[in-house]
Amino acid sequence: MRRRRILLVDDNPHDVELALSAFQDCGDHEVTVAGSGPEALAALQERRPLPDLILLDLKMPQMDGLAVLDAIRGEAATRAIPVVMLSTSGEERDIQDCYAHGASAYVIKPLDFKQFRGAMHTITAFWANLNRLPDHA
Repeated sequence: MRRRRILLVDDNPHDVELALSAFQDCGDHEVTVAGSGPEALAALQERRPLPDLILLDLKMPQMDGLAVLDAIRGEAATRAIPVVMLSTSGEERDIQDCYAHGASAYVIKPLDFKQFRGAMHTITAFWANLNRLPDHA
């Protein structure tokens, strides 16, 4: 089985560090980090092969996760990539908005590292390992 590619989009360096640490326990994945929405979209334009999974923070300055999600869903090449929204917000409106814009899943970031690691393991186990996508370049 080939290494699964994950694009992590988060502007918070602490959350990125936690996620990267958690991914070390989640199998052999190639993780690329984008620190902003525009950086994520540039990576998707320039990078081939495309990621198998995008983990996208909702609350980011400059370009929020909904705008990034709209751009991802608006392009034929990236439309089928699963996008899991990661947020500290449990607001029903945020959850509804993410699904309305085409999110594959919505996960509230656990504050405890052990729980966070467990969440990353569950996300990658399903979306990057069990789930099957059509081949893309």
